[in-house]
Amino acid sequence: MFETVVIATDGSESGRRAVDTALDLAERFDAAVHALYVVDRSRYEGLPEDVGGEVERALGDQAEEALDAVESSAAGDVTTAVREGRPANKITAYAREVDADVVATGTRGRDGEHSFLLGSVAEHVVRTCPVPVLTVRQLESAGA
Repeated sequence: MFETVVIATDGSESGRRAVDTALDLAERFDAAVHALYVVDRSRYEGLPEDVGGEVERALGDQAEEALDAVESSAAGDVTTAVREGRPANKITAYAREVDADVVATGTRGRDGEHSFLLGSVAEHVVRTCPVPVLTVRQLESAGA
């Protein structure tokens, strides 16, 4: 049923629960796991070059940490990828690229603390992704 699982992660608490849930799903179905981190260029475009470069490096470090966390939690191999651009668009494109059967994501990312039910990225992925999207909400006790 599920041969390829894409985990869209940003390293947030909500994303961490999505990682754990998706890895459990992948293990149950013996599915290939792809972990994806999207660097949102809009977070540093337009900044002065020195500041923008620092933000870009910090986001690269966050990407590496988030993907390392997925790899260290997985029972098997994980294919990792970093893309740059609008997160929802890149997640949907990556799902198509690897012929995913399901995409897992947290409902709120690093910037989604004040969103209502779903963060804007998760909502956009749910609306546009050609495959099922598993959204995993952060538990209240986890700091939400």
